[in-house]
Amino acid sequence: MIISCQNVQKYHGAQLVLKDITFDIREGEKIGLIGRNGCGKTTLFRLLSGEERPDQGQISIRRGSVTGLLAQIQEAGTEETVYAVLQRSFAEPLSWQSRLRELEQQMSSSDAANDGPAWNRLLKEYGSLQEKFEAAGGYEIDASIQRVAAGLGIAVSQYERGFASLSGGEKTKVGLAELLLRRPDVLLLDEPTNHLDMEAIEWLEQYLLAYEGTVLAISHDRYFLDAVVKKVVEIEDGEAITYHTNYSGYQVEKEARLLQQFADYQEQQKKIKQMQESIKRLIEWGNRSNPPNPSFHRRAASMQKALDRMVKIKRPILERKAMDLQLQQEDRTGNQAVILDRISKSYGSRTLFSGASDILRYGETAALIGGNGAGKSTLLRMILGQETPDSGSCTLGSRAAVGYLAQEAVPEDGKLSVLRYFREEAGMEEGEARGQLARFLFYGSDVFKTVANLSGGEWTRLRFAVLMHRRPNLLILDEPTNHLDIDSREALEEALEEFAGTVLAVSHDRYFINRCFGKLWSIEGGRFHAFNGNYEYYKEKQAERAASGTPADNRNSPGGKSTQPKATAPAAIPRKQRSAAAWEQDIAAAEEQLRRIDAAMLAPAIASDAVKLAELQLSRDSAQTELDELYTAWMNEAER
Repeated sequence: MIISCQNVQKYHGAQLVLKDITFDIREGEKIGLIGRNGCGKTTLFRLLSGEERPDQGQISIRRGSVTGLLAQIQEAGTEETVYAVLQRSFAEPLSWQSRLRELEQQMSSSDAANDGPAWNRLLKEYGSLQEKFEAAGGYEIDASIQRVAAGLGIAVSQYERGFASLSGGEKTKVGLAELLLRRPDVLLLDEPTNHLDMEAIEWLEQYLLAYEGTVLAISHDRYFLDAVVKKVVEIEDGEAITYHTNYSGYQVEKEARLLQQFADYQEQQKKIKQMQESIKRLIEWGNRSNPPNPSFHRRAASMQKALDRMVKIKRPILERKAMDLQLQQEDRTGNQAVILDRISKSYGSRTLFSGASDILRYGETAALIGGNGAGKSTLLRMILGQETPDSGSCTLGSRAAVGYLAQEAVPEDGKLSVLRYFREEAGMEEGEARGQLARFLFYGSDVFKTVANLSGGEWTRLRFAVLMHRRPNLLILDEPTNHLDIDSREALEEALEEFAGTVLAVSHDRYFINRCFGKLWSIEGGRFHAFNGNYEYYKEKQAERAASGTPADNRNSPGGKSTQPKATAPAAIPRKQRSAAAWEQDIAAAEEQLRRIDAAMLAPAIASDAVKLAELQLSRDSAQTELDELYTAWMNEAER
């Protein structure tokens, strides 16, 4: 056992944040700490790192264990460079190295050479220090820094930059590198995948899997949790519940636990009600007797004591309130929602991408991926008309109404309250606005918070509230899941699955991409690639290409066909060149088939046969899909 928390309680002012936290951590375990934003996860980290002390309960950390905390806000001296921050982990070996240089100078002086005893003392100290320096990996300091910095995407060109000049995300990345280089016994990582691109996240996953120490990570990145952790601790209602599994296993186990707890709760409530009725009857019987019978009262009192001693099962909350995001469009776009036609963009001698071509059709969902600085946000700005490509063109389809969620876009007037900001953006009366904000988890006094003081998750929820009100048919989202907790991410995913319009999103959230997107646009190595498929398919193709040594190109879709047709040419869709009568005939036949299946399912002989009903349902799903495809193709043809 390396960490033990027993009945830990913590207040912030008058607010009870952690009510009864109890769990144990063994040496070498990889643990995910999850829970809604504001549930007390970061507070628990501050307690574990020793920054704060619990108000009640006890936290025990094995004597001699070194704990390292990755804070969300990184600090450094005003004059410190990035490389100096990375070297902090090697402060002691570097001090030895400095002393070795001094000793070398002293030993080379003529005075030391002529003084035998003094020279021998210097030589002895030099040998001892050199041995310690070598054992501490002193000769590998630069190589270790380079390995970790490169893995996390910190370029050599940043080494001499002042740490204070970095953005918040860049500071967090450097802070993470410094912490990993320190190699403490216990790593406390608060949202470690924020600000990392996919390549860096995957490198971090492999690093942590091989890490010999203990890892406790606060994370809403479900893919990361599945890849790294073998134990999940959830903070809920101020208490800790432990699941000995990864995130996917946690989901299954939690549902089973809640259902069992609800069944136990109902059973206990039934028993409590029976005992209460029995107590009431015993008292009535005792009072009716003439004279009153004290034995009935004694039995009632005994039963009441047993009821009072009973450990009450808390009624579980089977479904907690989440962001109520419902995305609807005012009108649909034409068949072609976004058209990229051989666009290129460079900054100085650096080419972000060239010859990027593809068509995003109405109803399609595409995720735009690539390393930090690859040009993803630049491409979004071109699509929005905020930036001009060096060559080629980027066009939005007819009737396109864009809903844009920028990354970290804070309004100029941060002093506005949540309520006033929303009213100004949505043009609503106060009562209606407060009702809408409640759907996005802004209750009571929350609506009077200033926008500048909102957390990242609150600010994203507020912008989604505005976006929903505008009813766009083309959503362009830049890192929409950043700062959202898992419940809000799932609410967003469900909303996108129901959304009939077109979605283009920049994201590093692989779980989100796998669930919601059927196409990937990738910018890597100065080239643009399009893939039909989700993130898993993309990784599969990348692995195949790496194994075969084939250079990246634009022919990575299923069947080896290019997914980047020239925007000026229509896509080759079967049955396009047909008369309206032919289309209507096919649609009528498909509708008739659906009607026959529906009639068969209502027949008394079938309605009672589960096997036949299941077979007919499969046939109906297939027929419905065919009809939907016919309607889509017919409308597409009519718009050409």
